[in-house]
Amino acid sequence: MPISDVLIDAASGVPGGVRIGDELAQAMQAWRRDFHRHPELGHQEHRTAARVAELLRSWGIVVHEGYGGTTGVLGVLNGRLGAGPTLGLRADMDALPMSDAGAHDHRSIRDGVAHACGHDGHTAILLGAARHLAENPDFAGRVVFIFQPAEEPLTGAQALVEAGLFRDFPCDELYGLHNNNCIGPGQVGVRVGAILSACDLFEIHIRGVGGHAAMPHQANDPIVAGAALVQSLQSVVSRNVSPFDTAVLSVCQFQAGSAINVIADHAVLRGTVRTLSREAQTRVLERLRALCEGMASGYGCAFEFRHLLSSPPTINQAGPVEHVKRAAATVLGAEQIVDPVTPLMASEDFAYLLDHCPGAYFFLGHDGLTCHHPEFDFDDALLPQGAAIFATLVYQRLAG
Repeated sequence: MPISDVLIDAASGVPGGVRIGDELAQAMQAWRRDFHRHPELGHQEHRTAARVAELLRSWGIVVHEGYGGTTGVLGVLNGRLGAGPTLGLRADMDALPMSDAGAHDHRSIRDGVAHACGHDGHTAILLGAARHLAENPDFAGRVVFIFQPAEEPLTGAQALVEAGLFRDFPCDELYGLHNNNCIGPGQVGVRVGAILSACDLFEIHIRGVGGHAAMPHQANDPIVAGAALVQSLQSVVSRNVSPFDTAVLSVCQFQAGSAINVIADHAVLRGTVRTLSREAQTRVLERLRALCEGMASGYGCAFEFRHLLSSPPTINQAGPVEHVKRAAATVLGAEQIVDPVTPLMASEDFAYLLDHCPGAYFFLGHDGLTCHHPEFDFDDALLPQGAAIFATLVYQRLAG
């Protein structure tokens, strides 16, 4: 079988679906497993970025390395059918700060770093699509391949935007994908509106007066104040967010004290807020701050609210969603489309890119473990599916 085939639509005579051949599928698997063995954390993807750039150049794609002072790599490919719109296709490259407990031969060789979210697969998918399109550039317009750093800390996409991504490489539409075992293998999940939640990380410092555990009346216990705050926070979602909207607030750390018989003078709470709308995001954060202020007055402790990180919800637009469905149906069959797919309360900094360019984010279904599990390994069967969908999107959207 050839590296890949372009199937011609009988009605229009233009390129339609793409079928990835065995040679390219095997190459993608080799790239993916190499990335898996050599994972790199966000903003440290030097080896990965160099390999991506090397491959893109070998196919005649114009490459921009280290874009904006980041480890991001951008590839630009013009179609041979003339001028037309520009499509952006994005993959994330970074790994997680955790150990790889997998038993496979290509497990991570780096202690405490693992591709447990599948970004190795996403990178290989976009490389496969890039190679196919470079060898078959039968489209009118331009494709920008965006290999993005630092998705896990939710800072890479924003760094590219601030560096001028859409000024230097303006896109008319933008597409990204992620593996997801919440839908079946061979399925594509997509929806109009929020498909992933916003993410806000917070830290609350409570300062009181320390003292002897036997004489609490001479102290001002920040643990008591913190415990009361944790209880009060349970009402933020249930009494402030519409039951037709979605939000999750979780306090995940409560740290205080150093001895069993000493009342601490300082306590720290840390947690996350996940919301599917900007309205809910704003409302929950407002209530968090207000409760801290009220607790300070009621308990006589000093409360300091720190908003550590914020990313918006990932919101798909209707037109691009239809384009994803058309391309996926061409490759996998209309019966394999899940629309509307259930949104996830996980977060993704592709949301920053969608704030500046219309587009859609979609899921590729697979069997196996959920992302972030220590034994997670990307399902290689997804590689030709994802590459074919990306390439088919290009042919259908840039048909001329």
